[in-house]
Amino acid sequence: MNIHRRKYTHLFFDLDNTLWSFEENSLGAMQLTFSQFCLESQGVDFLSFFNIYSKNNRLLWEDYRNGKVIKRDLMRLRFQQTLEAFRIVGIDPLEMNTFYLTEMPNQKCLVDGTPELLDYLKRKGYSMFVITNGFREVQYKKLKTSGLDGYFSKVFISEDIKSPKPNKEIFEYAVKSANARKVASLMIGDDLHADVAGALNFGMDAVWFNPENKTDCEEPLKKNHSKNLMYRVHTLAGLTQIL
Repeated sequence: MNIHRRKYTHLFFDLDNTLWSFEENSLGAMQLTFSQFCLESQGVDFLSFFNIYSKNNRLLWEDYRNGKVIKRDLMRLRFQQTLEAFRIVGIDPLEMNTFYLTEMPNQKCLVDGTPELLDYLKRKGYSMFVITNGFREVQYKKLKTSGLDGYFSKVFISEDIKSPKPNKEIFEYAVKSANARKVASLMIGDDLHADVAGALNFGMDAVWFNPENKTDCEEPLKKNHSKNLMYRVHTLAGLTQIL
C-alpha cells in the first residue's frame, strides 16, 4: 500500500467482485438454471458445466469490451458454446440466458465487509458512485436486491455510456457527471486492468482490491503513472486506512 495520502471527496466503486460477490452469486444462479433445464438428467456434471461456461463467458466479455461481439451474441454464445461442449441439443441458449439473468440479480451474497465499509464511508461523508461494465437491466437489480443502491448517488454503466472500462471515456463521463475533481476522486476495484489501469490512464488515483494477494499480474501498470497514486488492499476493511 502506498504510504502517501491524498484528500478524497468522491469515491467510484466497481461492483462485481468488489462489493457484490459475482463468483458466489453466479454459481447460485447457474445452479438454478442447471436445474431448470434438467441438465443433470442428461448426465452433465454441474461443476464441469459451470467451469466451461465461466471460461466462455470471460473470453466473450473480453471480445465485447474490445468491440468484437455485440451484446445479443455474447448472451447467446456463452450458453451455446457451453451446450455444444457437452453435445447437448434441444435447448435454446437465449432462453437459458434469459432464465440465468433473471435469477442472477436475485442472489444477495456480498464481498466480506461490504456493508461495514459503506456504512463507515457514509458516516465520513464521502460521495459514492458505481462504475460498472455489466448490463444495465442486471446491474440495477443487483444493487436494489442486495440493498446497496441506497449508498450511491449515481451508477455509471458502460452499456449506457457506450464505453467500457478501461476506456478513459467512462471515467471522464463519471467524474464530470458527479461534479467531482479528478484530483479528489478515487477508483476502487478488483480488476487490475479495467479498474486500476483504466483509472490511472485517465489520471485518477486508484485502489486495487486484491483479496487473493496476487503478485505477478501488474503488467498493465508498467506505464508511467508518476502523478497518480495506486494503493493495494487485501480486504475491504483495509480501505479505512486510506479513507
